[in-house]
Amino acid sequence: MNSQRLRRGAVVVAAAAVLPFSLAACSDSDGEGKASAPSSAAADSSTPSEAPADTSTAMDEPFGPACAGVPKEGAGSFDGMAKDPVATAASNNPALSTLVTAVKKAGLVDTLNNAQNITVFAPTNDAFAKIPKADLDKVLADKATLTKILTYHVVGQKLAPQQLEKGSYETLQKGKLTTTGSGEEYTVNDSSKVVCGNVKTANANVYIVDTVLMPK
Repeated sequence: MNSQRLRRGAVVVAAAAVLPFSLAACSDSDGEGKASAPSSAAADSSTPSEAPADTSTAMDEPFGPACAGVPKEGAGSFDGMAKDPVATAASNNPALSTLVTAVKKAGLVDTLNNAQNITVFAPTNDAFAKIPKADLDKVLADKATLTKILTYHVVGQKLAPQQLEKGSYETLQKGKLTTTGSGEEYTVNDSSKVVCGNVKTANANVYIVDTVLMPK
């Protein structure tokens, strides 16, 4: 009898000893299951950050190789030009000094500054330098011819970069100019490259070009 009681006691003790380990194992298993859920949620929450960045507003900024030469601060900077009407803004950009001189000689400063919602294709000093000096001096001295050339660079609406991809627009001179391109590379009349585009002024979008446009 004593031996049977001892055996039963041993079984009870063994069962009591095993039970906590069984419960602990179940508890650990449940814990792992619960921990895996937040991990999955974390993976899901990281998915949006892996998506391509929204570039829909990228073209709201000026673009092109010549933009690097625009002053970083002051009236001639992009922020400064955005506060002034177009002729005044151009006068603060050193790369457009020849254009500004031409605009003044033609008496177009007030015309351009008072116009609303226009686009100006603005030739750089280097663009004017492509014209033989004798020819350029002759044009600068002829107000009627100079006015025709300068107003040919102005379109009576604000053109966004996307509108330059393939377009034909009437100018203030009443002639037509054409634009082609994509991304950050655009050409006007198949000859003049946009070197700094989408520059904002108070009343205009400006596309700085590397060749003077000549009306037919």
